[in-house]
Amino acid sequence: MSILTEALPAGVLPEMARDLSVSESAAGQLLTVYAIATGVAAIPLSVATSGWRRKRLVLLAVAAFAVANVVTAVSSSYLPTMTSRLFAGVAAAAVWAELVGYARRLAPPHLQGRAIAITMAGIPLALSLGIPVGTFLGGLFGWRPTFGVVALISVLLLVWIGVSVPDASGQKSGKRQPILQALKLPGVVPVLFVVAAYVLAHNILYTYIASFLDEYDMGGRRDIVLLVFGTASVVSIFVTGALVDRRLRQLTVVSVALFIVAAVMLVLVAESEIAVYTSMVLWGLGWGGVATLLQTAVTDAGGDRGQALLVTTWNSFMAVGGAAGGILLDGMGPTSFPWSVLLLLVPALLVVVVCHRHGFPTKRPDAA
Repeated sequence: MSILTEALPAGVLPEMARDLSVSESAAGQLLTVYAIATGVAAIPLSVATSGWRRKRLVLLAVAAFAVANVVTAVSSSYLPTMTSRLFAGVAAAAVWAELVGYARRLAPPHLQGRAIAITMAGIPLALSLGIPVGTFLGGLFGWRPTFGVVALISVLLLVWIGVSVPDASGQKSGKRQPILQALKLPGVVPVLFVVAAYVLAHNILYTYIASFLDEYDMGGRRDIVLLVFGTASVVSIFVTGALVDRRLRQLTVVSVALFIVAAVMLVLVAESEIAVYTSMVLWGLGWGGVATLLQTAVTDAGGDRGQALLVTTWNSFMAVGGAAGGILLDGMGPTSFPWSVLLLLVPALLVVVVCHRHGFPTKRPDAA
């Protein structure tokens, strides 16, 4: 629900921009403000709610998604829409900070990577099914009814969590450790650098994918392109889940390299529809498992504190990606997006390759 609420505007960006009487780059900031709210709120919210019952926290977050999506659906102007997105972003901070730590606590050490993969399967599923279907429905019925449907799904999810999901206690105050001190642990900073570069590159391109496709006369096939991307992401998450506990380093190298190859194709041969679809497959295969890979790496290096830092880094650079993409769109046009991916991901690949002792070790701690 968090990813669906967050990314849906990317699939209906031109329509939202037109109805709200703003430019597409301004509409892209609807994703930016969501990510800013999540990034800024992650650490203080994690500290403030660490003693709460976990089920109560998740229920409040999902309720916030429902309210925010209703406001987005009925809002007729830009400011209320932006405000609702900020509100939803704060709720997402609570969800992000909770899920991975809870999954790790449920699994033995040698299967924690797989537990994270299962937990994070909702990301590629939202991208492969939710966003393309939302894009299709947005074109068929309009973007407002589509957000209304997402709000309804939030309500149904709220009921299901209330009935079915087990509760868990929060942390006692004496067990809480300063989050920022995790930056001193070996491997945490290199992983966060890769997080920042990868997420920034992804969001520059993904936020404005409609504008990029329009540049090459493929705007009418937006839903199909996103479906191809998302389906490849689903394949990636299953492969990652099966191998992450034994092949974290190798999978991370492949993930970054696939996105680089996709960007090269979009630079050189984006006029070809076959090349665009092929690049979407490669990008999706790289992207689908990256959340699992980087969350596993950062929690291996820094524990739950590392996870809180990842949430902040991830969402902060999502916000930067939306803003930077808007600047590139207005100043250099959508053809600049793949170039920015290359400039960001080549250094990220070098960091993964070099950090073979800490951050992306050949063998994970406690891995079988």
